[in-house]
Amino acid sequence: MTIQQDGATSHTPNVHDTVKLAVVVGALGVVFGDIGTSPIYTIQTVFNPEDPHPVPVSADNVFGVVSLIFWSVMIVVTITYILLALRADNDGEGGLMALITVLRGWGRQHPERKGAIALAGLGLFGASLFFGDSMITPAISVLSAVEGLKLVEPSLGEYVVPITAVIIILLFAVQRRGTEAVGRVFGPVMIVWFVVIGACGIGGIAQHPAILKALSPTYAIGFLAGHFHIAFFALAAVVLSITGAEAIYADMGHFGRKPISRGWFFLVLPALVLSYLGQGALVLKDEANLSGPFFLLVPDWARPLLVVLATAATVIASQAVITGAYSVASQAAKLGYLPRLRIAHTSATTVGQIYVPWINWLLLVSVLTLVFAFRSSAGLAYAYGMAVTGTITVTTTLFLYVAHYRWNIPKWLIGIGAAVLLSIDLLFVAANLTKIVHGAWLPLLIALTAFTIMTTWQRGRQVVTAEREKAEGSLQEFINQLGSGDMPVRTVPGTAIFLNRGGVTTPLALRANVEHNQVRHEHVVIVAIQTEEIPRVPEDQRVMVNDLGYGDDGITHVTIKFGYMEASDVPSALALLDPSATEGPIDLDNASYFLSKIELRRGKSPTMAGWRKQLFLATSHITADAAEYFGLPRDRTVIIGSHIEV
Repeated sequence: MTIQQDGATSHTPNVHDTVKLAVVVGALGVVFGDIGTSPIYTIQTVFNPEDPHPVPVSADNVFGVVSLIFWSVMIVVTITYILLALRADNDGEGGLMALITVLRGWGRQHPERKGAIALAGLGLFGASLFFGDSMITPAISVLSAVEGLKLVEPSLGEYVVPITAVIIILLFAVQRRGTEAVGRVFGPVMIVWFVVIGACGIGGIAQHPAILKALSPTYAIGFLAGHFHIAFFALAAVVLSITGAEAIYADMGHFGRKPISRGWFFLVLPALVLSYLGQGALVLKDEANLSGPFFLLVPDWARPLLVVLATAATVIASQAVITGAYSVASQAAKLGYLPRLRIAHTSATTVGQIYVPWINWLLLVSVLTLVFAFRSSAGLAYAYGMAVTGTITVTTTLFLYVAHYRWNIPKWLIGIGAAVLLSIDLLFVAANLTKIVHGAWLPLLIALTAFTIMTTWQRGRQVVTAEREKAEGSLQEFINQLGSGDMPVRTVPGTAIFLNRGGVTTPLALRANVEHNQVRHEHVVIVAIQTEEIPRVPEDQRVMVNDLGYGDDGITHVTIKFGYMEASDVPSALALLDPSATEGPIDLDNASYFLSKIELRRGKSPTMAGWRKQLFLATSHITADAAEYFGLPRDRTVIIGSHIEV
């Protein structure tokens, strides 16, 4: 007995550690793909001679730039995201949409806090910027990797854009198969990637060890203070070193704070720092190395291998941000900012692995357009920086507000945090605003478009809901009329399940059955779907039953709660019902499902501006099929139509 206990004691931690290690490896493959590929193009872009505000190559400027990169990574990524933002979660989920739901909930609980609702709107704009990020990241990442071919053989330069396009098409084409199988190799590949770029960086540092002095903040401060007219414009490219920071926070729900933090501190951060230092040393040795300092860290014979590895890493980075776009769109739809979208769950074991066809093909067209329009990673860099700085600034702002009201952090401490963190963020934003005419307008245009669509859809839903409530009438009054016998209704055998928006109004399909057909089923279940502002709802809290005041009329109201990260599988949720609570057994295997389909038409009432009405109606066409979305059996689903003017 004692031996078994000792064995168990020694074995359990090993299993626990193995599980933790597996999660860390998974995080390396998904979370850090974007920021992990930034060294490919950051320093090269900073000193790009074709930049509208070029940074002259000199020893002082190289030390200053490398120091700025190091301290940007330390302050923005390590402090703001790893040490602070990852602690601000919504039931384990991170990202701007999680912060938005926290703020919306806080605003409802405390109506006097107008700032919470306003900041939720700001957060929505930040989430809109992420859509721009998800379009630009695959384009710039894959382009920058394939551009390494020009250092292997200059004549291959003309094939960079076509090869990039083929890789991107293949990347989006396989999305529908899901990332579960591919995901198993993501982590190991990224481990190899970080080890390689760290080792290459050490090789570069060995050629000019003086570059290590750039780790001192005095070089960054001196560069900003002594050469502000140069350093300010350099920040627009330095920000590329922190691209992907927002993905770290957004993907927290998949892996957790601790595995992400460990992966960052023990592998990712050291590898990135070594790579940037190595490239800086290479430029100090010979400024001709600026043609491709990342790839020139390795000898000629190894360069093709590094190009292949870099391409694999950038594909993984693109995969991460594409998956992030699916998640943001799915969450936005659940929270009422987008129409109901068709979502395919690609993993039987991982809830977060989803595929959204409409978003996938929209991204593909957008990414290919960017590749053929800009044709180089340098051209896209200006656009990329604007998307990243905007998202980071919004995240920092929302985090500080949540930190004050959720954790009761004193205002003076929040003020200090805002003065330091937001000053840095806003400095990056200001630097990128100087690139507006050179491409920074693109993410702003994408964000403004997405923001307009989401706010218009939210407003349109409010109008439709109000009109629908008028048409549906009171559910309780309808049930009372049935109970009093005022309606001549014939009861037929079987179970009918009517999907409804809530528990106040009558499903249009049920009202039509009774008023026009004078018929009702023996067992009637009215189902209201309620999306909670938490990622997932526990099974024991999934369903709530209400007999609507009559315990023997065969009509039951059921509220089904889903988290905004969950699939709305109605039949599976109904299977959780206790037959004793539903006025008799519900035959789910043979039940008929009834849906009310609303045809939207443009009306004359001044509910919205004319162009917003048109936008709302156009957006409604991408609404997913309700039967498929709610997991209903098609052969037993009846759709009854109606129309509403907006």
